[in-house]
Amino acid sequence: MKVGFIGTGSMGSMLIESWIHSGALQAEEIVASNRTFGKVKLLSERYPGLTAARSNMEVAATCELLFLCVKPVEYKKVLDELKGALSPGQIVVSITSPVLIKHLEDLLNCKVVKMIPSITNYMRSGASLIMYGKHVTAADKLRLEGLFSAISTPLEVEEDHTRICSDLSSCGPAFLAFFLEKLIDAAIVETGIPREEATRLSAEMLLGTGKLLTAGGFTPASLRERVSVPGGITASAIKLMEKELDGMFNRLIGITHAKYHEDIEKVENLFYGKIVE
Repeated sequence: MKVGFIGTGSMGSMLIESWIHSGALQAEEIVASNRTFGKVKLLSERYPGLTAARSNMEVAATCELLFLCVKPVEYKKVLDELKGALSPGQIVVSITSPVLIKHLEDLLNCKVVKMIPSITNYMRSGASLIMYGKHVTAADKLRLEGLFSAISTPLEVEEDHTRICSDLSSCGPAFLAFFLEKLIDAAIVETGIPREEATRLSAEMLLGTGKLLTAGGFTPASLRERVSVPGGITASAIKLMEKELDGMFNRLIGITHAKYHEDIEKVENLFYGKIVE
């Protein structure tokens, strides 16, 4: 089976590399295109056998499964180009959250899936969020989830929950990295610990914490309680964070949702020429 990628930017190239490294796809099975041909050409040189297509139409003509990895503002143009070239048996997977399944099904005569990956998939870890269109069969789901499982834990979610699920699985790594960055900076300023040492300790801590919360059987609350002895150092620090961070995460989710709805309105304008309720 040939697998196509339209768009080889940050997430498109990450998915390609992740599947090649996992062994789930061979370079010879992949056909990719990009608005800038030089970028996909470099990818084909890095992974001999990968076909660097000179057009999106070439990808659509040769691949049974296609991943659309383009920016929301580019979707309508790409879909208008592809819609006459796709057949009902093909599967198009969109990885862009504000482009809804209804947008794709309104234009495309094929099966439609939405997948939201995470940077953690590069290490064959983390979740991938999956939403299926109405024409996707049980056999299609089984095949796709086998592919997604090679680099992630695929989780089927409601499209209405796309944003909050993405906050947790896709934005979460950046949120945690920002927290660690600030913790490391403070440690250096307050104690003089070398940055390399502080960074390594923090990274190993985060890795171990993830294992405790998955294989270890802990919940965030039970892990905090296990480490935070009443009257101890950790408990004192958590008391400070409870005070200083009160309401902050609610505001964070409010900001991500506001931006998401703004992006959906822009996409609806592109697809329908007006904002659709």
